[in-house]
Amino acid sequence: MTRPLVCIALAWLCRLAAAKSSKQPNILIVLTDDQDWHMHSLDYMPLLNEHIIKQGTLFDKHYCTVSVCCPSRVNLWTGLAAHNSNVTDLFPPYGGYPKFVAEGLNENWLPVWLQKLGYQTYYTGKLFNSHSVDNYDDPPVNGFNGSDFLLDPFTYQYYHSRMTRNAGKPVSYEGQYSPDVVAHKALGFLDDAAQHDQPFFLVAAPVAPHSDVKFVGRAQFDMAKYAPRHAHLFKDYQIPREENFNPDVPSGVSWVRHLPQLNETVIEYHDEFQRSRLRALQSVDELIKRLTASLAAKGLLDNTYIFFTSDNGYHISQHRLPPGKECPFETDIHIPLAVRGPGVPSGKTANVISSHTDIAPTVLKLAGGDFSDRDGFPIPLTSEELAHPESGEHVNVEFWGRAVPEGKYGWIGNDTFPAVGDTGPIAARNNTYKALRLIGKSYNLMYTVWCTGEREFYDVQRDPSQMRNLLHADHIAGQASYELSGRSFEQVVARLDSLLMVTKSCKAATCHRPWSVLHPEEPVKTLGDALRPKYDDFYANQARVSFSSCPLGHLVAEEGPQDVEPWDELLQGQGSGGDSQVPLMAERAKRRTFEYGGPIGWWT
Repeated sequence: MTRPLVCIALAWLCRLAAAKSSKQPNILIVLTDDQDWHMHSLDYMPLLNEHIIKQGTLFDKHYCTVSVCCPSRVNLWTGLAAHNSNVTDLFPPYGGYPKFVAEGLNENWLPVWLQKLGYQTYYTGKLFNSHSVDNYDDPPVNGFNGSDFLLDPFTYQYYHSRMTRNAGKPVSYEGQYSPDVVAHKALGFLDDAAQHDQPFFLVAAPVAPHSDVKFVGRAQFDMAKYAPRHAHLFKDYQIPREENFNPDVPSGVSWVRHLPQLNETVIEYHDEFQRSRLRALQSVDELIKRLTASLAAKGLLDNTYIFFTSDNGYHISQHRLPPGKECPFETDIHIPLAVRGPGVPSGKTANVISSHTDIAPTVLKLAGGDFSDRDGFPIPLTSEELAHPESGEHVNVEFWGRAVPEGKYGWIGNDTFPAVGDTGPIAARNNTYKALRLIGKSYNLMYTVWCTGEREFYDVQRDPSQMRNLLHADHIAGQASYELSGRSFEQVVARLDSLLMVTKSCKAATCHRPWSVLHPEEPVKTLGDALRPKYDDFYANQARVSFSSCPLGHLVAEEGPQDVEPWDELLQGQGSGGDSQVPLMAERAKRRTFEYGGPIGWWT
């Protein structure tokens, strides 16, 4: 071969190698339903540990931002905070698939964007609540080359499911175990994807370990169902008896604080309830092994990112609660996330803050798309990114509407749940709140403002069970001795409330960098920065987060002030060497539109 031909051949090989190395990756997401972190469910999934966690990175500080199914899933698939998607409930008028469509999101969410980037897209399992046998094609779900969705009102019936394939007429899978059906369909879609040259995006979303729920006739919330092959497992399991497990003294605020202590019969039932959930997860565990084996056999594993997560967390017996979610406690919002794929370090624990708002931007970044208009920010995946994360230290958490118990002993209030039929008086009406989770090198905090006017502050580093709310009368004495970075309790809470004022209504970049709203020209990026004494008056006199009522959905007019006054060095940094703030305070104080008054009974 002549020298020119050799040069041409080498150049062609270089271009081929470059093209191969820059090929868009495949993306596979396994999404469980209501899976806990704090009852250690991951420890009971050995195949997940073998094929994903040990081969990838465990994100140990990952959070959902709305601790209930549909709003959390919309948050995950759009990268929008719930206050921006405006999908805040399971059912219309404030949530569910019809609300998703009405908000224009069926044309503007992750699978649609990925198709435009050249991806083949597939989904099987549970999508959204209120996606039903009546509206499955009105309109059809947009954005998938192949789909097979579980449909309400049969979504949570493990042996009585109905599904629609590619918007076709619903098919009954009576007598077949739903997670196994979804597993079979996921593997089939993987076979389909492998036939194409384009990269693929595939979601497998079984209902495990969600409760078995019957919505036809009188609503019934039962234990998760499991396949017979798993019936022998975990018979000695007990829910961890931590400090917040059925405590002798009440905890929390609002309706939570009025719950009675659980008796031994209920506790035994709760242990078995969690055992059933762990057994249901075994079919998901098996699916993970089968998916990774299929990817390897097809030669696709090395160019595929696999994400494993859940839509929200779960509590059982903590804080005297019956089975359920929807609270701002760690049990409900701190959830599993594990990722393996190209460049993701093996066997690593990330120790970075992330949330479901970040999932869509992360996938878009991997696919080569634009995520700049999303409320989230890509999760660091590589060793270099993990060493220098840009993920910040905060998570915005919010909720609207009722809390609903599960299980045969479920009771938390005297409200009904009319959207699902006749439940009887079991639900808690006033469960609307805004919350801020803040985790830094020297602090680990939770701050919540409820629609009732009650507030919660937990130093989770010192009180991991969240039993001592320093803003409640029973623990208010702890405020005097509390200190963080040399600052008093009052000074810390003032910063948290102002930051929550930003995150509760943030959009796009301000959700990722909320301190920049308060300090647009100052180098303030963390709570530690904001605790400088020069800012004391500035924060002490900001308007406070509040509600005018307890709405069942996102009604901005009921959510008090929406804006903060930004720091202005010229106006606010004068006097006492720049260590006090005098101007504009009286005007700001007028913005406090609501202070809770009267007995809690007025609001519950």
